[in-house]
Amino acid sequence: MKEIKTNVSGKAEIKVSADELAINVGSGSLEVFATPVMIMLMEKSACNCLSEYLENDETTVGTEMNVKHVSATPEKMKITAEAVLTEIKGREFIFSVKAYDESGLIGEGTHKRFLVFGEKFTAKAKSKLK
Repeated sequence: MKEIKTNVSGKAEIKVSADELAINVGSGSLEVFATPVMIMLMEKSACNCLSEYLENDETTVGTEMNVKHVSATPEKMKITAEAVLTEIKGREFIFSVKAYDESGLIGEGTHKRFLVFGEKFTAKAKSKLK
């Protein structure tokens, strides 16, 4: 991995369609932006934060997510997630994550990712099938 320091940031965006509504992803009964999709977008923003620093077969996997979903968002609004790298502990990366719709903050919290080697990690996971 290339040298990285804290305060690096990344973003990810999505326009809410019917596919991202709680009623359609199984996380609720309402036509509002689903919490699991917000979490996915936060993870993507953290991945985007690290992407230019990874080399060869390196990648990261999410290991912890602690967030609050504080405001509902209807279909057709744009969501922007932002991640800021706040701490590095060896191969563990800790982020502050936030998500916004066009009206303001909708979610915030912390996220942890761990540096792994893709081929080895995937092989270990698939070994569970044996």
